[in-house]
Amino acid sequence: MLSKNNRLRKDKDFEKVFKEGKFFSENFLSCKFTKNNLEASRFGFLVGVKVSKKAVDRNKVKRRLRAIVRNLISSFKPSFDIVIMVRPVIKEKTFSEIQETLKKLFIKSQLLN
Repeated sequence: MLSKNNRLRKDKDFEKVFKEGKFFSENFLSCKFTKNNLEASRFGFLVGVKVSKKAVDRNKVKRRLRAIVRNLISSFKPSFDIVIMVRPVIKEKTFSEIQETLKKLFIKSQLLN
């Protein structure tokens, strides 16, 4: 689980990221991010019903993404709000494939130190 200061929770924070953010995509993952005025980077995850109609499957995807981000959190640049979005293909991917793609996405968007 991500700590509270590393989570995007309010609708207005998500809206700000979607209005002002830069967009990057890699295979079945994409992210949008913008600068914030806080010391820590915050993360939000969007897993829609198109991924799966079952909440169990959507939550499993979110848990995997949170675990990967939690392992990488120390190497992130501070002061960013980041929203990670997924495509339905993610259900068929293994944890290591998701991890590799997410790292590529963060390197591509220059969010990692």
